[in-house]
Amino acid sequence: MVAGSLTIQVESEVAAKRLWNALVKDHSLIAREMPELCAGVTFLEGNGGVGSIKQINFTSGATEFSYVKERVDVLDEENLIYSYTDLEGGELGKNLASAEFSVKMSPKAGGGSVVTQICNFDTLPGVPREEAKLEAMKGQLIALFKKLEAYVIANPTLYNA
Repeated sequence: MVAGSLTIQVESEVAAKRLWNALVKDHSLIAREMPELCAGVTFLEGNGGVGSIKQINFTSGATEFSYVKERVDVLDEENLIYSYTDLEGGELGKNLASAEFSVKMSPKAGGGSVVTQICNFDTLPGVPREEAKLEAMKGQLIALFKKLEAYVIANPTLYNA
């Protein structure tokens, strides 16, 4: 078993609170704006608050797996921190024994924001840490973020509340 961590930091011209409202609170955004990737998000328990469990279903050609179940661990609206743990699906049982994620959206001086995502994981016994695969995953996550960010930028009246 190998413990590892993956950190992604992306700057955005969008205010941190708007990104929070779009990326954390609008649970249907990814399915609506990226139907080629995400077939839908369903809450199995709760309604999005701490302790809620949601299942994200992926399209057949989009990934190596069909779904992932996540539990919301932290939903800190004041500090714009969202943390969750993968419970089932995704890379769990294939390459990973566990995966925990934390996302923080911080205001940037002069406007915009900085989004930091950290993934802490443990591989299954005998599965090595593959740097090339981690770098590819970083690129995919940044591309996903940029596509959703573009939607928020193109719709300036959304997510301001």
